[in-house]
Amino acid sequence: MDIDESAHLQHYGILRRSGRYPWGSGKTPEERARTFQGMVKELRAQRFEDGSKMTDVEIARGFGMSSSEFRDTVTLASDARRQADINMVQRLADKGMSNVAIAKRMGIGESQVRALKQPGELDKTQVTKNTADILRSEVDEKSYIDVGAGVEIHMAVSKEKLKTAVGVLKAEGYKVYTVKIPQLGTNHETTLKVLVGPETDYKELLRNQDKITPPLVFSTDNGRTFSKIQPPISIDKSRVAVRYAEQGGKDADGVIYVRPGVDDLTLDGASYAQVRVLVNGTHYLKGMAVYKDDLPSGVDLMFNTNKSDTGNKLDALKPAKTEDENPFGSAVRQIPKLDENGKDIPNTVRSAMNIVNSEGDWEKWSKTLSSQMLSKQSNKLAKEQLGLAFESRRIELDKIKALDNPGVRKKLLQTYADGADASAVHLKAAALPKTASHIILPVDSMKENEVYAPNYHDGDLVVLIRHPHGGPFEIPELRVNNKHPEAKKLIGPNAKDAIGIHSSVAEKLSGADFDGDTVLVIPNNDRKIKTAPSLEGLKDFDPKHAYPYYEGMRVMKKSETGLEMGLISNLITDMTTKGAPKEELERAIRHSMVVIDAEKHKLNYKQSELDNGIASLKKRYQPTGGASTLISRSKSPVRPLARKVRIDPETGKKVYEYTGETYDKVTTNKRGEEVVKTLPKLSREKSTRMEEADDAHTLSSGTPIEEIYADHANKMKSLADEARKELLATKTVPYSPSAKVKYAKEVERLDAALNLALRNAPLERQAQAIGNAVVKQKMAANPDMDKAEIKKLRNMALETARARTQAGKEKIKISDEEWEAIQAGAITNHKLEQILDNADLDRVRELATPKKQKLMTDSNKTRALALLRSGYTNAEVASHLGVSVSTLMRALRGDDGDG
Repeated sequence: MDIDESAHLQHYGILRRSGRYPWGSGKTPEERARTFQGMVKELRAQRFEDGSKMTDVEIARGFGMSSSEFRDTVTLASDARRQADINMVQRLADKGMSNVAIAKRMGIGESQVRALKQPGELDKTQVTKNTADILRSEVDEKSYIDVGAGVEIHMAVSKEKLKTAVGVLKAEGYKVYTVKIPQLGTNHETTLKVLVGPETDYKELLRNQDKITPPLVFSTDNGRTFSKIQPPISIDKSRVAVRYAEQGGKDADGVIYVRPGVDDLTLDGASYAQVRVLVNGTHYLKGMAVYKDDLPSGVDLMFNTNKSDTGNKLDALKPAKTEDENPFGSAVRQIPKLDENGKDIPNTVRSAMNIVNSEGDWEKWSKTLSSQMLSKQSNKLAKEQLGLAFESRRIELDKIKALDNPGVRKKLLQTYADGADASAVHLKAAALPKTASHIILPVDSMKENEVYAPNYHDGDLVVLIRHPHGGPFEIPELRVNNKHPEAKKLIGPNAKDAIGIHSSVAEKLSGADFDGDTVLVIPNNDRKIKTAPSLEGLKDFDPKHAYPYYEGMRVMKKSETGLEMGLISNLITDMTTKGAPKEELERAIRHSMVVIDAEKHKLNYKQSELDNGIASLKKRYQPTGGASTLISRSKSPVRPLARKVRIDPETGKKVYEYTGETYDKVTTNKRGEEVVKTLPKLSREKSTRMEEADDAHTLSSGTPIEEIYADHANKMKSLADEARKELLATKTVPYSPSAKVKYAKEVERLDAALNLALRNAPLERQAQAIGNAVVKQKMAANPDMDKAEIKKLRNMALETARARTQAGKEKIKISDEEWEAIQAGAITNHKLEQILDNADLDRVRELATPKKQKLMTDSNKTRALALLRSGYTNAEVASHLGVSVSTLMRALRGDDGDG
């Protein structure tokens, strides 16, 4: 209905704002709050001739506010009035007035007076003010602050208090804009709400997206006080010794030996960790820290480096970014002090060890076999491991299709289809038995053909795989020796994810070092993985000696390293796939060794390109220009025009409809001013060659290994299509109001669990926001970072942010009774979708699986026995078949194998 604004909206608001209707009148916030509250109360109470009342939406529109602004202003007014009431009660009580007298004076009940005198009541009203104050200081210091969903979780204040605090600042003239940032690890975008100062406009924000950061503050007392990331402890250089190349440091390059028992150098219970250590406040150590108890007297840290002694030990360290809160340029975890009960004390730091990764982190890393590695092995092995990957996906789809709840089936089918599409692009194969990621550490006295690997049996043969991977000639095969005394002492007898090797093994691993490089360790007693001697043409090849810098030479930029390495890596992959002779591979790999260090050591990579005949190799093995085999082309980026996607119900395939969406091209003139070109450009989106290919064989050059991978990719695409077709055909359970009544208690519990989960759901988005802020800050400070460094930084930043925000916690665990309510239609499909988005999906699958379904079919039993004979463990086989270990064992004992 229409509102007579002249009749109802006469007052001036609680906080002056620009616009047609400033809010309320009065000299103080308390007076303006009372005016506004009274006005809203009056408007809500009024009735029109037809008996109807004005809604809050209509009142908000009359004030010229959005509904959200109206709610925030009501909260502001309530807080302001409560603050004034608390202050008044306190003043009157200080004068000696009784509660009864105070109540009579203020016109309120005596119970209200008692409530307002509670110690925590004044505290509560301060939360909004404190939150607004800290946000104001963050904006004033850093200019662009993310205040979107999830920030309240990180700051540990309520969502309402954060919104109200932002409202306070908006009333002061601060602004909130919306901007999109790329999502780490995906092609999607995350939308941020950004708080900026009164003088900042939207164009300025867009020019400075890299500077958007969440408030790097947090509260441990629900907003009463706020703290920031603590400055790292700095170690005096007198406590640090440097072991230079000439002293053997090059054989342990990147390792930091740590004196045990020194409290300000503790690794927080770990035996080893990847760390950053600030020295003298100006430099830092970067590498793998391990304890060593025979360090020279007075030395607490010994840093190993491949650099030579310049007379100043700080030259061997990296310069710290002293102007940053985090001076290391990478995401780290600080180790707090402990109280008398051994609990962490918030906002404190007791160790100079700033942790990047710690013992146990690497064992969680991927164990799958990349196409870059497996395509250079035998066709038989590639077929077997790709076949296992497909079978695992096939079994998963069959189990999803058998679920008896349509809502659950739809949810899992969508997730499955997206995953199968991604598998077709990335071409990863199933891991071999007992494959695991490990960090490498040097052991001087270890034999060159041995490895200390406490997660494997003594005497086993294992191979080590590192990426980037040139071929079998970069795969060392070693025998496990877990009795080696020095290795056992240095790394520990129960190391979760570290191995010890001789330094010469790292050289075979395409020049690995020991500051955090990892390898896949794969048992190879059956010699399934083929290895080869190091290429003769690479022995004793020193890129720094062969292609040194000369005055006036063009030096490779750091930002060019990634592109050049990508080009030469693709060439090596295509050459290997097409069976190039060793002599030609040597030329390409020699050049890659020059390229990878060209920026760091100012090497003459252009001369290397000429000497090694790279142009002729490209002409022979990449005749059409660029990547020429399916292995190298699958993930090659393409930019199709913007489009909408629908699913063909007959085939399940994606059908694209181009939108014709455009954007204005913005350029900068010589004066640094933005110029908008009025001729619109057609918008494009990100994709890959494999995503766009209807048939993967069109990307193949025809070699046998490519055909194997093309068949696999097509089968994965078919699974995705099958899942989408099934998704469209799946109908949802109709909502039943009567069931809601019957299962009222179960619905109430589900609602409570969902509300709790929704409060935690923004944690992942907040982790993305925090991680993105870290990445963008570091990329802005280091514009020449190569792709490998950026990828590594993104992974570290996201993992650290997830740990910091506890992303992924508090999943809903549905009980049998609650599942019965869901099955009966007691909740809406929309709410079910929300619950599933935040539920323990393993539990959901268990509930949704028909109780009489036979999990271990005869074919599954046959497959299980074959896998066990191949060396897979019971747990690995159960995981592959999608059943529990107990179900697997019952089936193998001859039980029926039912769930």
